Amino acid sequence: MEFDPTKQRARARALGLIAAAGLLAAACTPAASTAPSAATPTEAAGSPAASEPAASVDPMADLIAAAQAEGMLTTIALPDDWCNYAGVIQGFKDKYNVPVTVLDPGASSGVEIEAIKANMNNPGPQAPDVVDVGFSFGEDNKDLFLPYKVATWDTIPEAAKSADGNWYGDYYGVMSFETNTAIQPDPPKDWSDLTDPKYKGQIALDGDPRASNQAIQAVYASALANGGSLDNAQPGLDFWKQIVDADNFVPVDANPGTIVQGATPVAMRWSYNGLAHRDATAGNPLIDVTIPASGRFGGVYVQAISKYAPHPNAAKLWMEYLYSDEGQLLWLKGYCNPIRYEDMVKRNVVPADLAARLPDTTGAVFPTPAQLAAATKLITEGWDKTTGATEITIPK
Repeated sequence: MEFDPTKQRARARALGLIAAAGLLAAACTPAASTAPSAATPTEAAGSPAASEPAASVDPMADLIAAAQAEGMLTTIALPDDWCNYAGVIQGFKDKYNVPVTVLDPGASSGVEIEAIKANMNNPGPQAPDVVDVGFSFGEDNKDLFLPYKVATWDTIPEAAKSADGNWYGDYYGVMSFETNTAIQPDPPKDWSDLTDPKYKGQIALDGDPRASNQAIQAVYASALANGGSLDNAQPGLDFWKQIVDADNFVPVDANPGTIVQGATPVAMRWSYNGLAHRDATAGNPLIDVTIPASGRFGGVYVQAISKYAPHPNAAKLWMEYLYSDEGQLLWLKGYCNPIRYEDMVKRNVVPADLAARLPDTTGAVFPTPAQLAAATKLITEGWDKTTGATEITIPK
């Protein structure tokens, strides 16, 4: 299946262009375990019981029972306001009666991977069962993941998943500017605005560009509007040096708290994060979320199960829930573009009011895994040398 959200926009008037990314060649790995079959057994024709109604069998029953027996699911880096994860987690707990622990809600993708590595032999509650990480972190760390293919596997675009089932795209958004208008009444409309003197001491990244997927991709996105391309992210680093040299950069890891307090009044954030925060503040202060006029850049996040998960069945059940229609619509409620959106639109299961929540992302482009891996390496290794902004404060 081709990963082409332009079809989604035609159907729901809400999505922009996405490039179909070719998958990296799959390494030789054991076959992925698959979800329980949805087929319901029936009595053979002509048998004594053939005239009796067939018993209804839940194909997920064994997995649900095994997950409940494990007693819990441990996740990591899932803030309540990120993609409506509060609603997603509550929905999972209500549906399956499996408690969920969220480790370090504000952690970066890099920290998630390190948490797996640090807890390979730890069966306790500090070992994450599952991760939600930036696209480039999926293929790069596939040896840490347990292959598994959910029941809806075939409706996930081929370009957004690992052929062996080690990782799979879950949702995406576009890079945007989130502005606290009580501090800065004139929000930036395009990347070139960020060097304007009126933004002195106001521009921040949501994360450390040496480890945070969101921050890395903000730098990558800026390259597109400054002479770069998906194959050349260096102009992004050069652009952020201009912002640093203009004294406009705030070396603080932006989050909703720092934005409201005015410490980071203009932050680079995924569209769904900015829009969710805008709703949460309810106008106090008034938050503006703008998708830049140029350099529109989309970012896919992926899910994976840790190969060392203490609760592997709970992890598989979690994935089944996330990739069900119910789970995908909960992400949509949080302004995220769910990865199975096109399939759900075809089947008329997307409520019009939820489709209307998605912002106009016309012209957005998405890097291939190889392009993103190259840009990530360039940005993480070149940030200090190019910009000189070596200290990024992480608020407690």
